[in-house]
Amino acid sequence: MSNAIQIDEFGGPEVLRWREVALPAPGAGEVLVRHTAVGLNFIDTYHRSGLYPLELPTGLGTEAAGVVEALGNGVDQLAPGDRVAWLGLPPGAYAEQRVYPAERLVRLPQDISDETAAGGLLKGLTAWYLLHRSYPAQPGDWVLLYAAAGGVGSIAARWAAAKDVRVIGVAGSAAKAAQARENGCEAVVLADADDFVAQVRALTGDEGVAAVYDSVGRDTFFQSLDCLRMHGTMVSYGNATGAVEPFSPMELARRGSLFLTRPAVFDFIRTREELEAATTALFSAMQSGAVRVDVNQRYPLRDAAQAHIDLEARRTTGSTLLLP
Repeated sequence: MSNAIQIDEFGGPEVLRWREVALPAPGAGEVLVRHTAVGLNFIDTYHRSGLYPLELPTGLGTEAAGVVEALGNGVDQLAPGDRVAWLGLPPGAYAEQRVYPAERLVRLPQDISDETAAGGLLKGLTAWYLLHRSYPAQPGDWVLLYAAAGGVGSIAARWAAAKDVRVIGVAGSAAKAAQARENGCEAVVLADADDFVAQVRALTGDEGVAAVYDSVGRDTFFQSLDCLRMHGTMVSYGNATGAVEPFSPMELARRGSLFLTRPAVFDFIRTREELEAATTALFSAMQSGAVRVDVNQRYPLRDAAQAHIDLEARRTTGSTLLLP
């Protein structure tokens, strides 16, 4: 038996339940992992609310780090005691232990801690696909990055700055604006600025940005389009304010033949080879100092509801961990 957070219905943080759950022995190709740190991500709130529907009852959480406890038949690439991390679906990271496919586990380098891995794997790979796959930002490019003091934003801003990309961060307060600048943003625009688009265009000599990395969704979609340069790329990768409503493709044409993509991290790491290539790039960036994971909040795993409340109220910065 083990303890875990689960939900029986969709809703607010109040639907999170801490309970004892049965834990099967690892089957063929599987590993039993004892979690030492669990990452909190905004996608967890989408699963909890039903925006991304799941079969109920279900666990939550899409990334964790821990130690291998037991191996199923046929697993020869790992051994008990190995430090590993994972990210993926179906959710279930909010648990003291989990049985998981061995081929989806990543062995951690000695100089990357469990907390860094749990706080940075999903966010770091999101930053990786934003900057290297969705719109491969080039030195000298201006880009607009929402939630630049948040988990993904903190990593993406630093990684972009290391590539000599010029980042305009978006922040919700003066304190978060200061954090965004520390993260590598060349300039910051407050999210509630009345002249938001005008500020962005002024910073870019009225040209507009090459790309927008927008995690907010419905409330900022058209504002983001208006910030793009001719042939710019709109990367809409989150729904913090809800899903973007249907619109005419002519909105892209009349703003300068824009490109639009709606990516998801798991589509970039479908195979073992893709997962290894992505995590190698991330770990190398961490080891070089181009990427730093700031764990600014820690909660006991059983208090995941409070962590969700604080995340959705924008009270968090950097990465947040749930500790079993």
